[in-house]
Amino acid sequence: MKILNLNINGVIHTKAVPATMTLLDFLREEVGLTGTKNGCDSGECGCCTVMIDSKPMLSCIMLALEAERCDITTIEGIANGNDLHPVQEAMVEKGAIQCGYCTPAMVINGVHLLENNDNPSETQVKECISATVCRCTGYNSIEKAMHSAASKMRKARHG
Repeated sequence: MKILNLNINGVIHTKAVPATMTLLDFLREEVGLTGTKNGCDSGECGCCTVMIDSKPMLSCIMLALEAERCDITTIEGIANGNDLHPVQEAMVEKGAIQCGYCTPAMVINGVHLLENNDNPSETQVKECISATVCRCTGYNSIEKAMHSAASKMRKARHG
């Protein structure tokens, strides 16, 4: 057992866990943050994506102990209270949530893209969302949502 102190969505969580526990299992089982999904357990589908120090990372192939001294943001930490992030708003508005299983990871990847580039090309959006498998094949609506969110973010930044 190892005592971990993980900063998740701005809150420190201290737990004694096996050294082999993945970050995904820590989030879901120890902290109760179930928005991050377990799709494949092998780093292939991207459904377990979270932000580690502002970069999207796969939590199913990362040990929880590797995330100590990092800032971890899950889907539960993306909204600002009751105010959804523009990516979350656009996903709802454009019907890009379908079954919802891939949505948390798509949002995380979209937030990362748009916070670093508020005017992405078609190719950049496609590359961003390709990091997560959508089993409902809802990619067209997800692409539209990302472009809509980018437009909202540009207007908010540049007036």
